[in-house]
Amino acid sequence: MSGASGTLTGELRVEVPPDGYHRDLIACQVACPVHTDARGYVRAIAEGRFEEAYLIARGPNPFASICGRICGAPCEAACRRGRIPRVDDDGRFVATDRPIAIRVLKRFVCDRFGPEARRAAEVVDGAMDFVPPVAGGPDEIAALVRTSFDGRVRPGEGQRIAIIGSGPAGLSAAHDLALMGFKPVVFEREPVAAGMLAVGVPAYRLPRDLIAREVAVIQALGAEIRCGVTIGTDVTFADLRRDFAAVIIAVGAKGSRALGIPGESGPGVFGGVDLLRAVALGEPPAIGRDVVVIGGGNVAFDVARTVVRQVALDTARTAARLAATSRVRLVSLESLEEMPADTIEIVEGDEEGVERLNGWGPVAVERDAHGAVTGVTVRRCRRVYDEQRRFSPIFDDADCQTLPCDTVLLAVGQVPVTSFLDAGGADIEMTRPGWPKIDAKTLATTAPGVFVAGDLAHGTRLAIDAVASGKAAARSVYTYLTGRPLELQSVTSHLPLPGYHRELGYERIRRQAVPVREPGDRLDHPLVEVERGFDEATAMCEASRCLDCGVTPVFDGNRCVLCGGCADVCPTECLKLVTLARLEPAPALDAVIGAALGEDPNADSHSAIVKDEDRCIRCALCVMRCPVDAIGMERVMFSSRWVSP
Repeated sequence: MSGASGTLTGELRVEVPPDGYHRDLIACQVACPVHTDARGYVRAIAEGRFEEAYLIARGPNPFASICGRICGAPCEAACRRGRIPRVDDDGRFVATDRPIAIRVLKRFVCDRFGPEARRAAEVVDGAMDFVPPVAGGPDEIAALVRTSFDGRVRPGEGQRIAIIGSGPAGLSAAHDLALMGFKPVVFEREPVAAGMLAVGVPAYRLPRDLIAREVAVIQALGAEIRCGVTIGTDVTFADLRRDFAAVIIAVGAKGSRALGIPGESGPGVFGGVDLLRAVALGEPPAIGRDVVVIGGGNVAFDVARTVVRQVALDTARTAARLAATSRVRLVSLESLEEMPADTIEIVEGDEEGVERLNGWGPVAVERDAHGAVTGVTVRRCRRVYDEQRRFSPIFDDADCQTLPCDTVLLAVGQVPVTSFLDAGGADIEMTRPGWPKIDAKTLATTAPGVFVAGDLAHGTRLAIDAVASGKAAARSVYTYLTGRPLELQSVTSHLPLPGYHRELGYERIRRQAVPVREPGDRLDHPLVEVERGFDEATAMCEASRCLDCGVTPVFDGNRCVLCGGCADVCPTECLKLVTLARLEPAPALDAVIGAALGEDPNADSHSAIVKDEDRCIRCALCVMRCPVDAIGMERVMFSSRWVSP
């Protein structure tokens, strides 16, 4: 039984685990939109099996190397290590621990075996302490991916598929369509591929050469990418529908959302994503010396930190720099605790000189008689969310101030641009302007052969969500064109682990800090990555913190003598030996107890071992303590893949 809670004197609430609940215990893998086996590659790193770790990480994710740097890491949010008590230096369990640094560990193995792997001598400042294998170029990795995919799906007949947009959704769709026997052609309006990865994520977070290497693997698989092509101008949407067997719209949300406040329209006010794009393409707009950024999310910090970096650019690089700025302020509705931006973005923004004004909302952009921006008037935000955590801000109109500035950058959300559908998309129904109506399961629009992926399918989310969406759209195109359904084939295995052991002191190891460049160094080298990544020793140490949630103690009731030794030795008190009378009645539980008792209804004379899964650290002390070998450690593994019957 699992899920025990309550007090020693009251009733305990327990749950009878449903079938397959062991899979749900591997929370990191369940939380990943493409179900990457994070536990698998983290434990492989802990044991020094780095190449195997890379193969596990790359398997379901064509952007593993990119995700190793910028992923929002839902796997870490779900990591159970972040929910268990933390061990202090005296061996006592106090407070709660922090999750495993899964994203950074992914970067660690991708740096060594991904398309970005390169000779240590090529790396500035000795950031890498290894010499990767000669293999690892786009063609080699593409061949490896094909080999792992062969035999799973009966290939298509080579039909051409048009994909609008080369962001993570569009390129993930192209990746899988190429593997499934089609000829994907990706149309990108920008002069470079990868969508917002290339023109929306600053280079100090995501190096441009890494993006190019990751894209090259997808091209090596057979995807064609045509950059500098605007649908609706260079090619019409009707042309695509006529010339291609199917169309996937994966344009993303690349337009900046407006606020609708007085003074917003005019010179000196720019969209945040428009600024990021311009800087990425070497076409920065003329902004002033006193900048206010409106917004509290990661994009707002990307914008603010990008502007700060222009101060440090050498005058010899005028084509790549903005006018020098003396102050960058970021204004957000949310308090510091409520800000949606990642904590690391906030911390590093503070270190780099971004001034935060939390709890203020814009009222108007002030302009002088000539139309130039002179400031932003803001008012105090007393509450952002209501009791149900819905966005419902309350303002104090009596508490206002005007922030002097000459430039305003808006980073309050993005919207898609789908005006190209006007010519050839009349049969595509819209749920609201710019947003096609789609089938939630197939991602199909109301027009035959037209599918949607990425932000346009589910709103702005993480890059890994876009990857999952693109792969789903590719599967739907396969079924649409071949008439063959794809089935999700899942395999769960249970492996006994005799002699199971853990790294010495793993329960006491604190989360390892990710090495980053000093603030001054960042501004001296504004295009160089801020994050340095783990070296081998640090990566193995951090990976050893993983609780290996797929491993669990298994109890043999026929051998158990109810001595209670397992509960006595359990360091986190996740095991309890209690009488059945102590258990809170519940239908499913009563059925299990009834089946176990048979004709003996006297609950006071029977006992049960209950386990709190959230507290178990997989130390195996209960196994070592059991005098009758009634407990053993067992690994549960699951994998899923799409196959055609």
